[in-house]
Amino acid sequence: MAATMKNADNDTQVTFEDQQKINKFARHNARLQDLKDELDNRKKELQNLEDAENEIGEVFVSLKTEEANEYLEKAKELCQKDIEKNEEQCEIHKKILQDLKVELYAKFGTNINLEPEDDS
Repeated sequence: MAATMKNADNDTQVTFEDQQKINKFARHNARLQDLKDELDNRKKELQNLEDAENEIGEVFVSLKTEEANEYLEKAKELCQKDIEKNEEQCEIHKKILQDLKVELYAKFGTNINLEPEDDS
């Protein structure tokens, strides 16, 4: 999603600073989408680790059960830390995007579209 102007013939002029804000919005929005994808992947990985931990007695592993459980526990902790870090980064980007939306909609009103496009 990029910022798009609906009516170029409007009296509102797009200044260099406005264009910088629009570009910043697009960069942060792209990074937010990347973080969301990364977050989904890490959540799936965490679920797989939890499933593996629940099934540890029913699979062949070349480690002792205690070692396998310890390995899985460490992997889950790392995965959970990554998830928390990604969620914090998402919140930072969301805050920046919200602030930019307020500024850009205040100046351009309905002449700019900063909402996500539906993939329907």
